[in-house]
Amino acid sequence: MADAARILVVEDDRALRDLYVLILRDAGFTVDEAPDGEAALAFLQKGGYDLVLLDIVLPKMDGIKILESLKQNIPDYANKKIVVLSNLGHDEIIGNAVALGAAGYLIKSDYTPDQIVLRVREFLNGK
Repeated sequence: MADAARILVVEDDRALRDLYVLILRDAGFTVDEAPDGEAALAFLQKGGYDLVLLDIVLPKMDGIKILESLKQNIPDYANKKIVVLSNLGHDEIIGNAVALGAAGYLIKSDYTPDQIVLRVREFLNGK
């Protein structure tokens, strides 16, 4: 991979965030990480990410508020795709996220680490 895709992982669960960062870096991606909504928004306002994995339930600012803020304050460098990370039972919230521009979603408990990398590649390739 000549130009490694830039990915931002936004997840407040440290163990899960560390796991995602590790497997994505091992797969050859350039990865930044944010533990809360305020840190995530700061990264996203700078922009330039090929893919953002955005948890919905976050301290300081939730994922929906982040998506709303990005709609109101468009970054100088676009973030290509935002994929919402969620747990089961968040159908209405996921619907709101998609309406605000999210490209899709991943239910965290449905995927093994290898499957996460596969799904990330699919999102990056437009699937």
